[in-house]
Amino acid sequence: MTRRKRRNHSSAFKAKVALAAIKGERTVAELAEQFDVHPNQIQDWKRRLAEGAEDVFGGNAVKAQHDEQEVEKLHAKIGQLAMENDFLSKVLGRDR
Repeated sequence: MTRRKRRNHSSAFKAKVALAAIKGERTVAELAEQFDVHPNQIQDWKRRLAEGAEDVFGGNAVKAQHDEQEVEKLHAKIGQLAMENDFLSKVLGRDR
């Protein structure tokens, strides 16, 4: 028995197979044969698609906004520290 070389499937292919599995028009075994993928792999892609579906409709919007606010705070802090460093280097005479 020869081992098949490990394959990397594109995300478009994974989405296509997972959507076909979610539709339920064919069994997972039939899909596995059609797409030449192991049934367990199809089940995993189907589960991941179902778990990530809420992100499609804005589940990450709140997280993205929070991250953006955090970045703004950090940029402000960097600016403040840069000004303090400049001031201190001038006061201590290290500007030469």
